[in-house]
Amino acid sequence: MSKMKSNNMKTGAWFAVAVGIATAMVVAAKSHAATPYPDTAHERFSVTVTGTGPDVLLIPGLASSAATWDGTVAHLKAHYRLHVLNVAGFADEPAGANAAGAVVTPTLEAIDAYIKANHLKPVVVGHSLGGTMALMLAKAHPEDVSKIVIVDALPYTGVIFNPAATVDALKPQVAMMQQQIEAMPADAFKAQETGSLSRMVTSPANVDLIVGWAVRSNRHAVAQSLYDDLTIDMRPDLAAIKTPAVLLFPVDASAGQDPTATAAFYKSQYAAMPNLTTVEIDNSKHFEMLDQPEAFYKALDGALN
Repeated sequence: MSKMKSNNMKTGAWFAVAVGIATAMVVAAKSHAATPYPDTAHERFSVTVTGTGPDVLLIPGLASSAATWDGTVAHLKAHYRLHVLNVAGFADEPAGANAAGAVVTPTLEAIDAYIKANHLKPVVVGHSLGGTMALMLAKAHPEDVSKIVIVDALPYTGVIFNPAATVDALKPQVAMMQQQIEAMPADAFKAQETGSLSRMVTSPANVDLIVGWAVRSNRHAVAQSLYDDLTIDMRPDLAAIKTPAVLLFPVDASAGQDPTATAAFYKSQYAAMPNLTTVEIDNSKHFEMLDQPEAFYKALDGALN
């Protein structure tokens, strides 16, 4: 779920920013059942480890399931060891420690702990909020990552509302949104998510899939993650992020997006980041891996090589 709209562009929507995470178990080459990290009582995420080869850690977006990456896992598992995260409280994952208080920064620190505990230096691939978290990890813990792949995320999500947005200017509105989401009746929340998510993925079956993830998510975990995301601005930190990075951004012709203008928008948002490469995914909405899987896998293969 989540991101992007500037001027004539509708790349995604705010309500799908995503977070990511993993689990401190001794990672093995085989696939394992999802394991809560650091433990069930204090869970910030669960992680499933699949495949053999260099390590890749995959973070889904806001209120999204680890199943976001099912096709990606099938594509990559013969050549990579994949650490697929499900943030606590998103989709069907128990909320654990994300049932109260801040979500994004504590989850990020749990990812750092997981990486260090398992002596990893993975490529981190994040969609939407997960992409923002990949940026945050590269800034706060550059020793953790060999590369980041950002799938349709912005360094500051607030520009969806206003290209001149700042954290301070948006905070009152964001706090109100957080309260409304937590208090919203289930049927109203489902209707809101159906309207929003129908603009983020093309297939009606996939709309139903991601709406299901949203409505089965813990409401505090979702509302707090949205608040966290919209009060974190990574733009001032971009110049200091030296980690190699690839941005995979969609162009949705069905929404009237112009490829040249869309590319210029994304590049302008990341202009200060020194080691960034951008790759366009045509005829896709926000969930690139669902809308254009073959083009997405090809772009991801290039980013991982």
